[in-house]
Amino acid sequence: MAQQERGRRSRRSILEAAAAVFDERGYDAASTNEILARTGLTRGSLYHHFPSKEALALALLDAHGEALEVPDRSVKLQGAIDLTLEFARRLQHDPVLRASVRLTVEQTSFSAKRGAYEQSSKALLELLEQAEERGEILPGVDVREAASTIVGAFTGLQIISQVYSNREDLIERTGVFWRFMLPGLAIPGLIGRLRITSPPLDAKS
Repeated sequence: MAQQERGRRSRRSILEAAAAVFDERGYDAASTNEILARTGLTRGSLYHHFPSKEALALALLDAHGEALEVPDRSVKLQGAIDLTLEFARRLQHDPVLRASVRLTVEQTSFSAKRGAYEQSSKALLELLEQAEERGEILPGVDVREAASTIVGAFTGLQIISQVYSNREDLIERTGVFWRFMLPGLAIPGLIGRLRITSPPLDAKS
């Protein structure tokens, strides 16, 4: 049991070190030597958990999916909004998630990034389809197009926020995006009831 716990700690230590290096340098410039130097572990320990730099990057992309936990909201459009706001909040504080995002947006030799966008689109589409079933969506709106547009716009917001404020204003930028997006998406009577600021930790509606 103690050996298993040491293994889990070693794996997490490697992932956090890899996240820091990928976030600072990008995929192509990152090296396993630098990652190892930050962990203090042996090369054998690294390769026991991750046989290659690509395997490390793939493990970091798992963090992207973990951050897409669909909120339980009675109003499903509010769930879609809160999904993006919570992702933005986590990006401000979670180095592993930040590294996974950098891996998806940079043009590098790492080729598995498409899965992260598919994860995001699937999570949002699920919420928008439920919102459509409940009559929250304007007639004639293509929810697949809406989900794709939201993912693309949110990706752009992340990049701009990183450049201008190191993501400090990402939550505010996300709220502004929704203020402009909702009139073309939500039925008029619902817009005034939707919150476009970060939810309380125990929010359920």
